[in-house]
Order: sequence, then C-alpha cells, then structure tokens
Amino acid sequence: MAAPSMAAALAASLPAPSAAPTPVAPTYEAIPPSMSTLIDVEAEISLECVQLDGLVVSKILKHACDSSSSSPIGLLLGIDLDGVLEVSNSFALPYHSGDDDDKSAKSVARYQASMLRSLKEVQGDDSIVGFYQASTLGAFFNQNLIDLQAIHQDKLRHGGVVVVHDVSQTARGNASFRAFRLTSAFQDAYKKSNFSTASLASHQLTFSSILEELPLKIHTNPLLSAFLGEFSSPSRNALGSSSASAIPPSFSVLDLNSGGLTKNLEHIVDALDNYRNEEGNLAYLSRQIARERAKADNYVAKRKEESAARVAQGLAPLPEEDVTRLFKIPPEPSRLESMLQLGQVDAYAKSLAETTSTGLVKMYAATAGSGV
Repeated sequence: MAAPSMAAALAASLPAPSAAPTPVAPTYEAIPPSMSTLIDVEAEISLECVQLDGLVVSKILKHACDSSSSSPIGLLLGIDLDGVLEVSNSFALPYHSGDDDDKSAKSVARYQASMLRSLKEVQGDDSIVGFYQASTLGAFFNQNLIDLQAIHQDKLRHGGVVVVHDVSQTARGNASFRAFRLTSAFQDAYKKSNFSTASLASHQLTFSSILEELPLKIHTNPLLSAFLGEFSSPSRNALGSSSASAIPPSFSVLDLNSGGLTKNLEHIVDALDNYRNEEGNLAYLSRQIARERAKADNYVAKRKEESAARVAQGLAPLPEEDVTRLFKIPPEPSRLESMLQLGQVDAYAKSLAETTSTGLVKMYAATAGSGV
C-alpha cells in the first residue's frame, strides 16, 4: 500500500463538510436584507480580492528566511466577506527532511490539528482559507502545490487560495506576494485524472491556464503605518538640527552585482534538462503504445481475413475475441508533469528578463557622464 502524501494527510485533518439538515420550521431570526450580501451565508459572492494582514506578511517573511526547506509551506487563516478574502493569521507547517513520507505526513497532520485546536481555545481565527508557499525566482509550479490546492478548492468555502512568496525578490528589497487558485478547466481535468493530449486540447489547457491570479493587497494598522513613517523620517533635536532617522537608508537598489544572473541561468538549464527528460519519457511511452496498437490492429485484420475465407468456404465465421485481453495496450501517459516543467522554465525566463532589464538600467546609470 502506497504511503499517503502530505496533501492527503492535510486533507484528512480538514473539517468535513456537514450534511444539509432536513428542512424544518426555522426557530432563528432571519438575516436582514441589508446584511445578507455582507454575511454571504450561501457563499454566492465570488472572490474578487485577497487581503493579507501585516502580521501574516511578517510571519511568511520570517518562515521563508528561517526554514531549511527550499519551498516552505504554511496555512492561512481568516474569513471571506463580501468577495474579499481577509487573511488575518497564519502558521508554518513543520518540515522533516530525514523522515519518510508516511511519517512526515502524519506528523504534519497532527501538528495542524493541534494548532487549530489551540487557536480555537483562545478564540482566535481557526478557519483555513488556503495556504502559502515560498519559492525562488518566481518558479512555484510543482505537483505538491497543485495537489494541495485541488484539495482545498474541493473542501474549503470559496475554494481557498494559495499565496506565493518570492524569496529572491525579497532579497532585492522588494517583497513579492501573489495569490492564485486553480481554473475551472483544470479542476475538471484533475477530477477526471485525465491529462492526455485529447483532454488537454478539449479543455484548452497549457501551463499558463492552470492557475488564475487574484488581486492581492496588504492591510496594516493605521497606527503602525504612522509609527513606521515617523520611525523612518529624520528627527530634530533640541538645538533644531536634524539627525539621522532610526532606520538607515538602503542602497541595495544601487548594487551592480550580477551574481543572481548566473544562478538564474543555472536554474533555467536545469529546468530545460528536466523538461527534455520528461519529453523523452513521453516519447518512449508513445512509441510503445503505437507498437502495441499496431500488433492488435494486425491481429484483428488477420482474423477478419480468416473469417471471410471461412465464410467463402461455407463454414462458420471465427468467434469475436476481446483484443484487450490478448494485447495489453498501456494507457496514454499524463502530460501534467510536462506542463509543470514548462511552467518552471517560463517562470525562470521571466525572472531573468526582469533582472537583466533592471541590470541594464543600472549599468547605463553608472556609466552616465563618464564618457564611456
């Protein structure tokens, strides 16, 4: 028996949807019409925006910085009101590098249930609205993210979202957060577990149509914004002269170091190698399927000729046989992994284009007026 994945273990710890009760005479007060759209009891209002609290942003940044995993994952907690998914809290999920998949998945599920129970005891937000994942150079396409988001969209109210944080952008002084969810076309193909060529063509699926992006904004306390503004502005002493601010200015944007380009090119080469290997495996399986089908077709044609010859001699035709029992034709392989690899290549290429364009501007600015 195969070991359960982390996505399956997390799904098992999610609250099961309650069955619809038998209609009886209501004993509660009806919701006023003015509040019906705001409360959205029936989840009829579709999500239009994702709002992250400043606390959530700080937690994600700290987790991405301290984690030993290349793609740390955590859960988002909050509520959706009037089409806005308000994420008010989050917590990181543990990462066990040395344990096997079964032990690690069970440990993560126990930790998740314990955290939700503790939050409920202190009357904190304990409603899961999605999860977050940190990535490098904008490349976040992987099977684990797809599986976990598919489970969330199947079980959570409004489907939940995945917030992707780019660590490389943060290192350059620009915190990057993006919110995604699976498209309806991809969900339909995922539920059928069919990613053959015909299915991709019928659903019009490419790597760019797997996820749809939602607008994301960050909400902070006005008092905190005022404090940070005062903290970063220069102050005046008793003599009237201005002194430096408590937060020193950052000159990281003027750094001309191009070391990130080398790392980005290495990632692109590795991603292209992985994609080429995957395409080679698909080509081998396709040739194997074609050979088996050719054998089956030749056998059927030969049986038809023999049956026609027997009928011409006045004999009974040969009985029909189930070809699938004689020839084991493998099913067409899934092309999902190939699409995800293409998504990785595209993400690395876009990150490289952004980095190089910014680097060229810095180079021109550095050489301006020097006569070079």
